[in-house]
Amino acid sequence: MSELIFYTNPMSRGRIARWMLEEVGAPYETRLVDWAAKPDDFLAANPMGKVPTIVHDGRTVSEAGAIIAYLADAFPEAGLAPIAAERADYYRWMFFAAGPVEAAITNRSLGVAPSAEQQGMVGYGSLDRVIETLKRAVSAHEFIAGDRFTAADVYVGSHIGWGKQFGALPACDEFDAYLARVMERPAAVRAREIDDALIAAASATPGG
Repeated sequence: MSELIFYTNPMSRGRIARWMLEEVGAPYETRLVDWAAKPDDFLAANPMGKVPTIVHDGRTVSEAGAIIAYLADAFPEAGLAPIAAERADYYRWMFFAAGPVEAAITNRSLGVAPSAEQQGMVGYGSLDRVIETLKRAVSAHEFIAGDRFTAADVYVGSHIGWGKQFGALPACDEFDAYLARVMERPAAVRAREIDDALIAAASATPGG
């Protein structure tokens, strides 16, 4: 049996990888990372000290988008990697989420708004442009790459969910309808329950 180790913190982007791990269905070991005291084995795997990070049969994969794509390929029996007809949209919107969406939301959270002159330099133009493009993307098909749920929906759906939760993305019919299609999948619900329970356990611990 292959060894799959998952380094995470339930209050982080690790929730994205958790959802994907639950979708894949392969057994994995969770190792929680405390921000104040990161374990040596974790830092040896990822010197950046960032979660999520996975180690699969001795090979490290970091960055949430890369983990999602890797797991889809590593466990093809889950049926989450794209077929030929889905591949263009799959990679387009996966990397759109990893690039323009993440950058635009992060800048919004930091109170950074590129001027008209700077918009060509930041790569995403403006948050409004990102939002309108994303609305069209989630409305073009039932799922982000076509008529079938794929790993790209885990990543895109997570970004939209987080963006709405923290007010960086607006409530709108397009996002609400898309999230309703992806967020109530059994694996998504199960992943949220696992991480929410870890947060509750930490807060109930003295000093937590």
